[in-house]
Amino acid sequence: MKGKLFVLSGPSGVGKNTILNRVIAASDHVRYSVSATSRQSRPGEVDGSSYYFVTRERFEEMIAQDELLEYAEYVGNYYGTPLAPIREAMKNGFDVVMDVEVIGAKKIKARVPDAVLVFVAASSMDAVRQRLIARGDVSPEAMEERLKRAVWECSQAEDYDYIVLNDDVEQAVRELRAIMVAEKCKTVERIHLLKEEF
Repeated sequence: MKGKLFVLSGPSGVGKNTILNRVIAASDHVRYSVSATSRQSRPGEVDGSSYYFVTRERFEEMIAQDELLEYAEYVGNYYGTPLAPIREAMKNGFDVVMDVEVIGAKKIKARVPDAVLVFVAASSMDAVRQRLIARGDVSPEAMEERLKRAVWECSQAEDYDYIVLNDDVEQAVRELRAIMVAEKCKTVERIHLLKEEF
């Protein structure tokens, strides 16, 4: 059975990567789509695992050569999704999960209509602010820019297939796993089994 593509979006600091890491660790049939970015790596991030860290010039080459499923510029840096690894994983039956900002998610849905869009939200903007403060890697200027962006991102959530509220990470993980199971049980995914049987 071909894998499905699950696209998570949500404000910076809402915990998307924490949720994804736990889902991947608990599932042997789920792969993470590593994004490419032109931004500098943060402490603890690993090239090829956290992101593919490339120069702005290399990123623009990837755009020109149509190597990306989607890309966008966010807070002065490019972010994008290399297409080849996703195609390969899905062809081999793996579900692919990814963390993409809102504009990129909409581009993916337009290009891959059966992609499943999941918006991850916090209970309030204050909760987002506290998480960004706790991360300790966001300047006061960037903080205000990210919070303004978060308000706009939340206004786009109605275009998503599902919303996961991340007030409790374990509950958020359960919700995402339930979404992934439900998507595999849709009639369009299983009707061929009945047709083969009868």
